[in-house]
Amino acid sequence: MKEYTAENIRNVALVSHSSAGKTMLAEAFLHYTGATTRLGRIEDGTTVSDYDEEEVRRGISLYSTVIPVEYKEVKVNFLDTPGYTDFVGEVISALRVADSAIVLLDSVSGREVGTEIAWNYCDSFKLPRFLVVNKMNRENANFQKALQSMEEFSEARLIPVQLPWGEKLDFQGVIDLITMKAYQGNGKSPVDIPADYQGAVEEARTQLVEAAAEGEDELLEKYLESGELTAEEVQRGLRNVILNGSFVPVFVAAGGAEIGLEPLFNAIASLLPSPKDVPPAVAQGKSGEEELKAEDAGPLAAYVWKTTADPFVGKQTYFRVYSGAVVSDSRVWNQTKGLEERLGTLYVPRGKENIATKVIHSGDLGTVAKLGETSTGNTLCDRAHPFTLPVPEYPNALYRVAVSPKTQADSTKISPTLTRLCEEDLTLSWYNEMATNQTILQGMGDQHIDVAIRRAETKFQVNFLTQEPKVPYQETITGKGQAMYRHKKQTGGAGQFGEVHLRVERITEGDFEFVNDVFGGAISSSYMPAIEKGIRSVMKEGVIAGYPVNSIKVSVFDGKEHPVDSKPIAFEIAGREAFKLAFREANPVLLEPIMNVKIIVPEGNMGDVLGDMNTRRARVQGMETEKGRSTISAQVPLSEMQRYTTQLRSITGGRGVFTMELSHYEVVPAHVTQEIVAARQKETED
Repeated sequence: MKEYTAENIRNVALVSHSSAGKTMLAEAFLHYTGATTRLGRIEDGTTVSDYDEEEVRRGISLYSTVIPVEYKEVKVNFLDTPGYTDFVGEVISALRVADSAIVLLDSVSGREVGTEIAWNYCDSFKLPRFLVVNKMNRENANFQKALQSMEEFSEARLIPVQLPWGEKLDFQGVIDLITMKAYQGNGKSPVDIPADYQGAVEEARTQLVEAAAEGEDELLEKYLESGELTAEEVQRGLRNVILNGSFVPVFVAAGGAEIGLEPLFNAIASLLPSPKDVPPAVAQGKSGEEELKAEDAGPLAAYVWKTTADPFVGKQTYFRVYSGAVVSDSRVWNQTKGLEERLGTLYVPRGKENIATKVIHSGDLGTVAKLGETSTGNTLCDRAHPFTLPVPEYPNALYRVAVSPKTQADSTKISPTLTRLCEEDLTLSWYNEMATNQTILQGMGDQHIDVAIRRAETKFQVNFLTQEPKVPYQETITGKGQAMYRHKKQTGGAGQFGEVHLRVERITEGDFEFVNDVFGGAISSSYMPAIEKGIRSVMKEGVIAGYPVNSIKVSVFDGKEHPVDSKPIAFEIAGREAFKLAFREANPVLLEPIMNVKIIVPEGNMGDVLGDMNTRRARVQGMETEKGRSTISAQVPLSEMQRYTTQLRSITGGRGVFTMELSHYEVVPAHVTQEIVAARQKETED
């Protein structure tokens, strides 16, 4: 593959709802330009983009893939992204390093939830974009209906640049409103526009020219005077309104049938920005913010947007160069981790294939194998001129599972494996929940977690068992209690003896307070640490339902010891058992975590969501509606939110999102407590 400099590169993310045809469009471009000899098929698992065995098995994209396509002295780096909501982290990572996007719209389904999510992320990254109404050869394809569904949603104006030549099974090609020519099939050779389309074409052409005229004062003046612009002027004006985001041009295609490729590719090359045409990246330098221009001569700044573990070639690091150039067999500084990394051979990735190259120029995407410490979100630069490039904000993980090793051999690998999975995917995270003694893995949804677990098995040879996490309840008391316990053990030889009298009460600050109130030497102070140790061991394990005890003051006020048989172990046991008895006396209760929940849903779903919240013991704090979206703020027990991700998607057709964070702990209602205690007893009996 040739080397390309910034002005001849286009970094274009392909985004949409699942199954709108992103992978097949990339496949068609590869085949059309001669990079592949035959068109792969998703059903056969033969596409360049979806090469991972899990993607082949499921028949959907799970990871973002770089597909560089060379055409007429331009290299377009297509970033084929997943459309399924669970893998939105991959979409965000790809959009972070793209300069523009192509949003695909299924000609039959029109706007879907994944389209909306992708569009909103393109807005937040301020990316110029095309809208491509794809699969125009499908039965029931309807260009106008699909376009209208997006017009209702988009704040930017949509302007057709092409019209379909036929529809459904009669879809032959596209009519281009810039060149005013029709392109049959793949679009290599233009022909005159068919007569029966002239009326619709004239009307659409007028709208297009008006939009292009808004791109430049000079063009607007000329248009107002003469009422016409040349094809070159239309293109120039159109490029300006696309780059500033006021208009989104609409194209038509049937990627899988390779119809409409040439005019679409020409538009990508001429209308979408190169790395030189977009505002310079802003990085945090030594003395404040610095702008990075896409120039090879500039200081080195590269952003790591993806890392993968491969059992054959080791760790693969994908990066985008924002300034300077990266050279094979060189050393770079990882500013995020504060260490030096040695780069081996550099590659241009194309699906699973890696094409070796000596240099990755400014504005381009590349990959390198076997970097020791570098992970997703890191910045690579020169040590003498350090930068930190910003990491995008990823949504909070809300779907949680408890993971445990399948075998003893897996148990030692559990932490490093989870850490590596989370380094690769910034929407995954894990932690140890001390209250339940469980390892929790959290992600965007059940599919997301399922893929991560399978990845651990296939890539790292570590097997996990998963279950729904236990709620981290806590135990405490609402009253006061007092008890004594005597531990006496006589066996042949030395015996054990210890007697402890203690009181318990609740405290409002701190988790635990231990006081020695023994007067007159009934228990030697040397035994107090043993008594405290016994109490702490019970607090860790819980008394009524097996959850940690907190907010408690224990006062040891009396006891007895034996001059020969008393030992620390005897007082540890006596302290432990006395504490259990006193705790049960003092009106024990369970506390549950209460979460601050914010739910954002389409206005039409608000009633259903509120009704569902009422069944979850929720206290609604407030509601507001803006631009057709309703926001509900509520406090809800965590136990009622364990699988809410799935439920909310079901209620809202996937359009609802929510965030959740811990607010405080509250006493569990008595009837719920009985269920929890009964479940705990059954568990211990089993």
